[in-house]
Amino acid sequence: MRCIVMVKATKDSESGVMPSTELLTAMGKFNEELVKAGVMLAGEGLQPSSKGKRVRFSGKKRSVIDGPFTETKELIAGFWLWQVRSMEEALEWVKRCPNPMEGESEIEIRQVFEAEDFGPELTPELREQEERQRKQMARKK
Repeated sequence: MRCIVMVKATKDSESGVMPSTELLTAMGKFNEELVKAGVMLAGEGLQPSSKGKRVRFSGKKRSVIDGPFTETKELIAGFWLWQVRSMEEALEWVKRCPNPMEGESEIEIRQVFEAEDFGPELTPELREQEERQRKQMARKK
């Protein structure tokens, strides 16, 4: 199963405080373990929401909202995309992770939908389209 592992933002990460060399070193070592185990598919830190935008959809209407966004506890400071056997395996990896922030922090794990999760609503034509898109993305790497 694939899952996205999200590091929640804090006041410090949202104000642009950069991680220490020690934390960057510890995270680099942890990421190496993930890669060697074949778990890590992708992972990145995110700029503060002050540099971001949101697009609100209302029917056919679109409106742009400039950051920063006020609810820090709802924001993401970084993420990994992992391939694991189960949610329990993902939990075990997260428990081994260095604390991603100074003080208290939170990491959220969410399973990624796979094609079979959509059932008959994902028609053979839509499955074919998705497979073509995956192949195109893989070629661009």
